[in-house]
Amino acid sequence: MRHQLLDLAEKPSVRETPLKFAVGDTVDVHTRILEGDKERIQIFSGVVIGRRGHGMAEMFTVRRIVAGEGVERTFPVNSPKIADVVTKRQARVRRAKLFYLRDRVGKATRLTERRQKAASTAE
Repeated sequence: MRHQLLDLAEKPSVRETPLKFAVGDTVDVHTRILEGDKERIQIFSGVVIGRRGHGMAEMFTVRRIVAGEGVERTFPVNSPKIADVVTKRQARVRRAKLFYLRDRVGKATRLTERRQKAASTAE
């Protein structure tokens, strides 16, 4: 009963079109930034190393390397500050959380590309 009431209360705030990406994907997160009275879009690109929660509490963490230092940023999925999430590359992973990438450097952080299923063409 409680979950139904929470879902009903959260429904107006949940994103209408869900973001389509998975753990291991390399994504560009387009974030709205307010500077004074102007608004601009800033892009944070990196590898999705985890997703957690559901509904309004759903979050995802993106990791990238900047000047040889690892930077992670956690975004709420349903935030109005997120304009878009563009998937650049899809990777094949066998875990739900890729925290082991934190301990790796250079080429050891590479993930294998996920192959797309070939669309059947009717002749």
